[in-house]
Amino acid sequence: MFIAQENRLLNPLAALTVALVMCSATVSTQAYGADREVMIRFGRMPVGAAPSSFTTALTGKGPAVLWEVVDDASAPSGRAVAELSGDDTSYRFPLLIFDNIVERDVDVAVRFKPVSGTVDQAGGLIARAQDENNYYVTRANALEDNVRLYKVVEGQRQQLAGADVQVPPGRWHELRLRIKGQHIEVFLNGSKLFTATDSTFPNSGKVGLWTKADSLTHFDELLVRTIQ
Repeated sequence: MFIAQENRLLNPLAALTVALVMCSATVSTQAYGADREVMIRFGRMPVGAAPSSFTTALTGKGPAVLWEVVDDASAPSGRAVAELSGDDTSYRFPLLIFDNIVERDVDVAVRFKPVSGTVDQAGGLIARAQDENNYYVTRANALEDNVRLYKVVEGQRQQLAGADVQVPPGRWHELRLRIKGQHIEVFLNGSKLFTATDSTFPNSGKVGLWTKADSLTHFDELLVRTIQ
């Protein structure tokens, strides 16, 4: 189980990454038997640029997305990544897709901080992404104080599960999505919120980050572990 701390990600998965060497790279990989674990920190990526090893994409409507690395002294690595366009189109979901892993069964976690937004203040994780219109997503919303799990099929969302829980803005939280076979689990700040069963996307796909509309949300320490 993941345990939230104010300025650090401490959990069984992260404990396994303590030995990773963070030289000039910001994407570190460690293998544990058949499993593989990747930690992405944004602290050494250049401010004002799109993060390396990621592809930007958009589900829904509105202008092109703008993901950039930003300074944030409160972030675990000192910097974060955020979608900065500020477009308030309601059905608009910017994606930041990690290029280096295409897997079926994964355990994914990220630190996120809702900063601002009038339409939404949301941050999420995607898994088994086939493209920008087909994937699973779990997201936490600071305006609505809830966490939801959706499947997005041909660009249309369908809710699979959810829970009402406080997500205070201006604070770092930890969102986790674990998917193995048809079984999906969602955690917030170390607590399991709900489970779901779904078979819409049975094949391997990519993982990544998600926001909605004009949400300004900072993300850091994206942790991806494949499950065998």
